[in-house]
Formats: sequence, structure tokens, C-alpha cells
Amino acid sequence: MKRDVKRFDRVENASLESNEATNETGRSSVNNLEKDMASGLLNNAIPPCFSLYQPTHRHRPENGQDPIRFRNLVKALEESALQQHEPSEIQPILDQYHALASNLDFWNNTLDGLAVLASKDIFRVYKLHQPVAEAVLVAESFQLKPLLSVLQTSDRYHVLGVSRNEIRLFEGNRDVLDEIDPPVGIPRTMVEALGEAITEPHQTVASYGGVGVGHSAMHHGHGGKESEVDLDTERFFRAVDRAVLEEYSQPSHLPLILAALPEHHHVFRSVSHNPFLMKEGIDFYPPHQTGNGRLCQSAWELLEPHHLARLASLAEAYGTASSEGLADDNPHHIAQAILDGRVAKLLIETQRDRPDGMDDATGGIELGQSALASGAEVVVLPAEQMPTSSRIAAIYRY
Repeated sequence: MKRDVKRFDRVENASLESNEATNETGRSSVNNLEKDMASGLLNNAIPPCFSLYQPTHRHRPENGQDPIRFRNLVKALEESALQQHEPSEIQPILDQYHALASNLDFWNNTLDGLAVLASKDIFRVYKLHQPVAEAVLVAESFQLKPLLSVLQTSDRYHVLGVSRNEIRLFEGNRDVLDEIDPPVGIPRTMVEALGEAITEPHQTVASYGGVGVGHSAMHHGHGGKESEVDLDTERFFRAVDRAVLEEYSQPSHLPLILAALPEHHHVFRSVSHNPFLMKEGIDFYPPHQTGNGRLCQSAWELLEPHHLARLASLAEAYGTASSEGLADDNPHHIAQAILDGRVAKLLIETQRDRPDGMDDATGGIELGQSALASGAEVVVLPAEQMPTSSRIAAIYRY
């Protein structure tokens, strides 16, 4: 019996509307920040543009105050907006904030920070893996500086867990790892990926629960089709690989770590075309309904040497460029070089005691926004990893 399920022969770009900002489980069903930034979506909103930033908490009792504080910030947004716009113009935007404030599942599953951006044509909710300073703004464009600080932090990565029948996608840094659920635009199961083209034995396996670690596939009366079942696995992995590349790896340029049973590593890597997939991997499939501590530790053990090597190469590249007159740490010179399109890499210092990553002395994040728009690579680094004593440094193209 064939299932009538949408196939993922071609993964379409997914865009979450306001009623999809959270799902029924309240888990991290939020918009893909990297893709929104890379597409320029947030730079072309129809004003007025509402920006709300708030530090949040993962656990009780601290997170019990988060929705209360959110309502207060929404009230502040409303008061600011009424000074510039008619109530009828801003009410549809505010209604979306009020709906989010009332979503108890959402507030029971927050991370360390929250950004909610809204305009006449956009409503975006981003759960963040690091705190941000409280802020509200109504203007002609969104306030994006805190998001840039989050996006360009140097220790971020993705983990892709794959089994024969399903996938799980995570985002993390050296300290935390959180599941992206659901991962936008990616087939999560073989049935979702292949639909009617799935081979019968896999439908039998699915019916008898042969999924995940510790389960073996039971093919009742279909033993002669094992090669077709293996072909289904390859096709499933190929669809997942393509979707992860298009929806997450290409927009973010983050390293991707594969977590799977050893027999699935070879199959996935044989069909993968993702240049961000690391050669090293994790030899277990992430278990459900447990903490991510072991997975986070395993991922960071793999990534840390590469992370440190990248920082060392940045410092070396800056030193080489400086000796050739192609580097600078003067923010005024750098600002002009960005306007001229000369900046290849921009290094910005952030300090962990500044949750918004802002640098009032140099305007580093603001320069970072301009540098990204000009095509430069921007990296936010802690003070001890900056190659100069200045809080900003640039490597020039010419």
C-alpha cells in the first residue's frame, strides 16, 4: 500500500508565517535566522519596523518571568509606535506580539535570548543561544546589530543526526547544543522524503516500529528486496544532504558534524555534496528524550581543534597583511575601507559580560553590518583571541 506523502525530490524554500512561529509542542520551531539574513529579507521590510530583544531563561523558576517581561516590552513598543503612527496602522503588528505572549508552550521552551521582528509584511521569531540586552525600537528599518553579533560568533556549528528512518538537526556552540525542531525545509523521515516512491519493505519496517538505535529491520516476506531498501536509504540521505546544504549550511557557512551509527556514516558521506561536512564524525545516533550533554561534549571535542586552528590562521593572516600594508585596526580607516569595498575580513571583539555584543567605542557591530553587505567575512571574537589590542581589525583586499 502506497502512502500519499509529499516527496522531497526538490526541496522548496520554507518561510514561517506568524501562526507558525511556534508549533504545538512549543519546541524550537522558529525562523531560520541565517537564511533570512542572507536573503536580505530583514533589510527590505515595509515600515514601521518593530524590533524587540529580550534575555530569556531555559529552566524554571527563572523562565516564569519571561512572558511577563515580554508583555512589558510589547507595551513599550506600543507606546513608542503610537508617538509616530495611527493605532489602526500598528494594531495588526501588535496583535502578532500579543498572540506570542499568550503561547504557553513557547515560553516553556525558550533558550538564552529572544528576538522578535515585525512589520507590515514580516513577523519573525528567533530563539537565540546567547543572551541579548533588553531593547525595543520602532523605526523605518529593523535593529539588526544584536543578531549580527550572534551570527558571527566564531564557535557555532551544526550537528546532523541521521538514521535509516529519520534525521535530527542541532545548533550549538562550545557551551550548549539545542535541537532545531522542526528543521525548516528538510525531510525528517524517509516516508516524508520519498513518499509514494518508498519501497514496500520500509513501509513494513515503519509499521512495526523498526526505527532508531537498538532496533533491527524486520522484512516480512520481502527479503529479496534488501538492495532496494538500501537504495531507499541512499535516496533518503541524498534528499537530506541537499536540503541541509541549501537551507542551513550555505546560508550560515557553519561546520556540520555528522552523528550516526558507523554503518550509516559511509552511506551518507558517499552521497553527500556538502562542503561544510566535517571529515570527523560522532559514532552514535542522538537518543530521544534525553539531554544533549554527551552530544554537545562530543561535538565540541571534534570542533575545538579546528576552531583554534581557524583563530590562529586569522591572527597569522592579519600579521602577514599588516606587514604588507593590507591591514588596519583604526575604526575610522576601516569604515572608509568598507565603503570602498576593500575589506576582505573584519574581526570584531566582543566580551562575554556584554550580552548584546555591542562595542560603543568602535561601533564594531555596526561596521560589521556594513562589511557583510559589502561581501566581507565578519568574525566576532573574545578579547583574548583578537590579533591586536584594538577592538576591531580589518584585512584588506587591496
